[in-house]
Amino acid sequence: MDKHEKHAKWLIGQVETGRMSRREFLGRTSALGMALSVGTGLFNQAHAATPKKGGHMRLAMGHGATSDTLDPATLTNGLQWVVAYGVANTLTELDAAGNLAPSLATEWSSSPDAATWTFRLREGVEFHNGKTMTAEDVIASINYHRGEESTSVGKPVMASVTDIKADGPNVVVFTLSEGNADFPFNFNEATFGIYPASDNGIDWKAGGSGGYILKSEKPGETYQFERNLNYWKEGAAHADTIELHSMTDPGARTNALITGDVDCIDRIEPKVISLLSRNAGIIIEEGAGPLHYTFPMLTKVAPFDNLEMRKALKFAINRQEIVDKILFGHGVIGNDHPIGPSYRYHASDIEQNSYDPDKARHHWHQSGLGDITIDLSASDAAYSGALDTAVLFQASAKQAGININVVREPNDGYWSDVWMKKPWCASYWGGYATEDNMFTTGFAPGAAWNDTQWDHPRFNELLGAARAELNETLRAEMYREMQIILRDEGGNIVPMFANEVHARNDKIGHGDLSWSRGFDGRRILERWWMV
Repeated sequence: MDKHEKHAKWLIGQVETGRMSRREFLGRTSALGMALSVGTGLFNQAHAATPKKGGHMRLAMGHGATSDTLDPATLTNGLQWVVAYGVANTLTELDAAGNLAPSLATEWSSSPDAATWTFRLREGVEFHNGKTMTAEDVIASINYHRGEESTSVGKPVMASVTDIKADGPNVVVFTLSEGNADFPFNFNEATFGIYPASDNGIDWKAGGSGGYILKSEKPGETYQFERNLNYWKEGAAHADTIELHSMTDPGARTNALITGDVDCIDRIEPKVISLLSRNAGIIIEEGAGPLHYTFPMLTKVAPFDNLEMRKALKFAINRQEIVDKILFGHGVIGNDHPIGPSYRYHASDIEQNSYDPDKARHHWHQSGLGDITIDLSASDAAYSGALDTAVLFQASAKQAGININVVREPNDGYWSDVWMKKPWCASYWGGYATEDNMFTTGFAPGAAWNDTQWDHPRFNELLGAARAELNETLRAEMYREMQIILRDEGGNIVPMFANEVHARNDKIGHGDLSWSRGFDGRRILERWWMV
């Protein structure tokens, strides 16, 4: 880096920290010999990277349904998570680099066997209803997902917790039935948001301690927020007001951004990324994370209870064709398990399930099912391009003599009426911070989101053993075996891992992005600002 580049970098830093005006910046860059257009571009870049308070932010997401609720036990889609992270905080959170960071818990520690965990709470945090948070609120919020009567998606994640107690007003102690090296990561999830305790558990309708107060909601349409003026977190929650729209039609979302009706949209159709990027003032941003698209089968429902039939379907799908034609290269092929390249224990060395019509035909013959047609329910509510993916699957399976009937389902009600109701459908998973959380939420027996009805003795044994194993090498071996079991026997076809892609205009800015999930790890409300 020469002295001019160093000086330019210093000038950008002055703008980012608010110590230099636009006029002074352009004057100094001009003195360095930079063209006006270059200097203006650098200023805009630096200006956008500087957090600012105020303004009205407008967002649109390809998630949401009229049946949505903000009950933390039933958060199903990405829009619900964005709302939940806006109105409530969690004990921990993931930073942009994927590291676990403090939030309502300032520190935590465990016993040597990782079976007892102690969390110290942040003092002086105020809920939206004016109540000061204490350990009792944390205990009530976590207990909301425990017990025989609980139907929460978080129930299996907390199944190993045998006791939660307060050690004074600002310390909570968890006792587990077995060690869990990743236990604090669980509390990053929106499901485990902290709300004020009430006589019947928690009062989630009152809101938590988040940076935004929900002023109005129309599920499946629009949510309106105002900034929480008493928010405890410095350098967060910048916009005065925010409106969040549910727009499941990808064309409507894209048009809303182009026409200036919204400032940022998610779930960009890969086929329009190049074209959309040509619009002045529109910025495309993408990154690789745990997001993957799936075709889950209910393995206790015929004919999907037939292992040979499931194997046939896994060899009947042309994954590379789908990545090329649906993702346009904005992702990679999957291998019928949820642990992609972004995970710590991703087993990159196991053999890839590949398109092989002859193998598919062989396994179909072994299934003894004969000449039947199987229904595959799909809708772009699952993900942009889900219907087209199903049609491509139908065509590639036909080459193996397998007949698939693609059932086009409506967008609204897809998650309540189709997913986990129809025996085979299109779906997606945003992924989780750890392998244990992903496996426990999506594959543990009895888990609310076990969308393949998966219950495999060896897999279940490994799930508990890997969770408690503190030796990294042994743990990696266990997770590797679990990935192989799902690849070979599981009820989920995972054709691809997709990059998270969103598009914004130049009126909105942000810091370093988290790709743990879309929209900055779903924490966009408090992390982004108006320029």
